[in-house]
Amino acid sequence: MTGQIFPAPPQKSIAKLRYLRKRIRINLWMATLLTATMGVVNLLSAVTPGLPARRNWLELFFPFSIRAGGHLFAAIAGFALLLLSINLLRRKRVAWWLTIGLLIVSIVSHLIKGLDYEECILATLLLAQLFLMRRVFTAQSDRPSIAQGLRVLIGAVLFTLAYGTAGFYILDGHFKVDGQLSNFGFVQSLLQTLAMFFTEDNAGLEPQGRFANFFADSIYIVGAVTLTFALLMLLRPVLLRNDSTTRANYQRARQIIDQHGQTSLARLALLNDKVYYFSPTGQSVVAYVAKGRAAISLGDPIGPATDRQETLVAFCEFCDRNDWFPTFYEVLPENLPLYDALGFQRVQIGEEAIVDLKTFTLKGKANQNLRTACNRLTKTGHTVQVYQPPISDELIQSLKPVSDEWLRAKQGAEKRFSIGWFDRDYLRNCFMGVVYDSGGRIVAFANLLSGYNRLEVTVDLMRHRQEIEKGTMDFLFVSLFQSLQSLGYEAFNFSLSPLAGVGQTPDSQRIEKGLNYFFEHLNQFYNFKGLHQFKEKFQPRWEPRYLVYPSLATLPDVAVGLVRADAGDRLLDYLKPDT
Repeated sequence: MTGQIFPAPPQKSIAKLRYLRKRIRINLWMATLLTATMGVVNLLSAVTPGLPARRNWLELFFPFSIRAGGHLFAAIAGFALLLLSINLLRRKRVAWWLTIGLLIVSIVSHLIKGLDYEECILATLLLAQLFLMRRVFTAQSDRPSIAQGLRVLIGAVLFTLAYGTAGFYILDGHFKVDGQLSNFGFVQSLLQTLAMFFTEDNAGLEPQGRFANFFADSIYIVGAVTLTFALLMLLRPVLLRNDSTTRANYQRARQIIDQHGQTSLARLALLNDKVYYFSPTGQSVVAYVAKGRAAISLGDPIGPATDRQETLVAFCEFCDRNDWFPTFYEVLPENLPLYDALGFQRVQIGEEAIVDLKTFTLKGKANQNLRTACNRLTKTGHTVQVYQPPISDELIQSLKPVSDEWLRAKQGAEKRFSIGWFDRDYLRNCFMGVVYDSGGRIVAFANLLSGYNRLEVTVDLMRHRQEIEKGTMDFLFVSLFQSLQSLGYEAFNFSLSPLAGVGQTPDSQRIEKGLNYFFEHLNQFYNFKGLHQFKEKFQPRWEPRYLVYPSLATLPDVAVGLVRADAGDRLLDYLKPDT
């Protein structure tokens, strides 16, 4: 078995946590639906004339222009409430503040436009509910994006005013106002621009000709586009930036990983595309990347098994505050009960191939092909050299052309997140197996990660020149097995075979059966089956690995996040810690 087996989670505390989260979710859905309903009510009320008796009474206090403005503001508030409702479900704090403000505007608008107290009562009840739920809305928006959104909002207002004012001033004579040909000066142009947004009849403006009509419409378009962009920036999820990881955090994470790491993923957690979340006790760490709305942890939280539940709960709350979906990639099967108890869903994503070095041998009929390949490569003068860390800069430099040729042949770029990449600091601290041809030229190599707290190594990069002798990689790994056996290692992990063993049992989930279709039919785009067959020849045992995610609705965001994490689309120019 790999990793530590979780003790049975305390069912009482787990049940209470799930009950509270479910209750919050129900309240959020109610608030979201009521907000959307209020938006629809506002829109319908804005285009519906008020009751005659109420309208006659209001005419004593408010002129037509103010009452018409009430209709306009009710319509604007209704449209904005529809946009904000889904962000309330995301627990966005900014959305809560904006909704509170718009409900107040709605109440005032409904009173002014037609003394519509029915709509006011609905808005007041929703306002009270949102106020009572104020502590639920903890999800932050991205602060730099909020600042940018506010700048854009101010800029949008100023630009639209400047655009409209300049246009009316220049196009004087192309409009009529209350039946008279326009005579726009600077002040009149500014007031007319304001009237476009705050009066229902545009202060009597009548464009004369197609160009004048186009200009009047363009004012609304410019204002709508810039205001929509500002709103999107205000509601954007938190983004990780280059200062998210510091040397102090790295050193703190490394101490925990050195003490409690169990798999090769723990070593990859120290690569500089990860950032770290530390548990409330400070004993555990989650190494993750945040892409869009997905915060994806590489493997399980690392730390004492007794601290794992509290770490998971706290990490989920941390993700809620940042408008992220907590996700865990390559979860060990023995740790699944805790995720299940917390209400997560999971899907198998592949299997790891692990060779038992204590029993591995080239003897027997099953290994005939491996013996043949090794004998042939030995006769042609090929040799394998195994280097222990630290690896010299000279050797790393000599491996670079092989890596570059391999990448060109694959027509791709370096991957990240769940695998390493050709980086000097990273490779310097790995075991390295190198194949030389008879002329002493390097033709293939693989780097190995030593397992934390156990006698296991895991292969990461496997690269070779485009033209190599058949069986070269077989020769490399057999030689590595033999060298590692002499060093006392007990297991060799070929790392994850994506989609291997997925969806092949009758009780497999529907999504796993869908992934199995990709494994069987899309092999021409990615050699899933070939990779699996290569590892199978070494007769490993296969262990399943899982993706754990909050719900089916979050899966599209999680999938996009995984693709982005794999592509390494964030800059790695922050401080690289010494390894």
